[in-house]
Amino acid sequence: MKMFLISDNTDTLTGMRLSGVEGVIVHERAELKEALQQAIANREIGIILLTEKFGREFPEIVDEVRLHHMTPLIIEIPDRHGTGRKKDFITSYVNEAIGLKL
Repeated sequence: MKMFLISDNTDTLTGMRLSGVEGVIVHERAELKEALQQAIANREIGIILLTEKFGREFPEIVDEVRLHHMTPLIIEIPDRHGTGRKKDFITSYVNEAIGLKL
C-alpha cells in the first residue's frame, strides 16, 4: 500500500516527495473533493496524508470520507508552518481517552 499527500503548499509536497510519497497541491473546496475521490478510487493508496488546514477549513468533506470509507486511512499532518494545535494536545487527548490526569 502507498501513501498519498494532499497539501496546500509546495514545501510540504516537496519534503514528502523526497521520502517517496507522491501527492497533489490543492487550494479550493472542489479541488479537495476531486483529489480525495481520485485517491479513494486508487486501490494502491492505503493512507492519505492531509495537511491540517483542510481538516480545519473543510471538516465536513474529511469527515464524510472517514465515515463512509474503510480505506484509505486519513491522517492529518502539520505543514511547514507547524500545527494549529496547542502544545499539550497529546496529553489532553490521552487525559480524555483514559480519564486520568497526567
